[in-house]
Amino acid sequence: CGFRVLITEIPEPLSVRRKVSFSEAVFDGSAEVEGVKAVLVDSPREVSGPWERGGIPVLVDPECRTREVLRPEVVVDAIIAKRNLGTTIHDAPLVIALGPGFEVGKDAHFVVETNRGHRLGRLLASGSAEPNTGVPGPVKGITTDRVLRAPSDGVWENSVDIGAMVKPGDQVGAVAGKAAHAKIGGVIRGLIRAGVRVTEGLKIGDIDPGGNVTDCFTVSDKALAIAGGVLEGIMRRYGR
Repeated sequence: CGFRVLITEIPEPLSVRRKVSFSEAVFDGSAEVEGVKAVLVDSPREVSGPWERGGIPVLVDPECRTREVLRPEVVVDAIIAKRNLGTTIHDAPLVIALGPGFEVGKDAHFVVETNRGHRLGRLLASGSAEPNTGVPGPVKGITTDRVLRAPSDGVWENSVDIGAMVKPGDQVGAVAGKAAHAKIGGVIRGLIRAGVRVTEGLKIGDIDPGGNVTDCFTVSDKALAIAGGVLEGIMRRYGR
């Protein structure tokens, strides 16, 4: 939409929908999502290069210390940790937080609802997002069984890749010799990066029971709704 965006990341991003995640730039040096390119940079001094080329700089900065150097107009907490890991309402003139764990006026100026349903993507000017239910939102009526989780602590190794079709019982990968199996049939829509260290129970992938392979490589309805809520917050503050 014309804004200069900087993404800060952790050293080993845990993105599941990697084919539409700019976090892949941390591993590969660059990543492209629907024609928009992100480039890994080493310091805040290098962010202007990608901006001048119409791209997005990605910087490994788990504590987001970069905000103290660049002093952005807007900070968006898009960690989706289901709790506040340290973001404060004083981090920028406008702070927008996604999902549960934040209270408007205390932790952020706005909160965006991330729970699937009628309120998804709504910009909240008071209160908090719906609490974490621990149950994934339904896709074609399927909730928990569509999510793949790490069977143990260790390093994740995959047997298939995003876009692969699977049947119930198929092995999709393993952690420390323990296999992870598909519980339903469909297409692997998301799968965590091989070689990343995980903990038991961590979400490592998801299966789309609809089986539409092209959906694996485009931004989802949920992501677009949440992003629209963020944009609304920015325009409400600065649009005039």
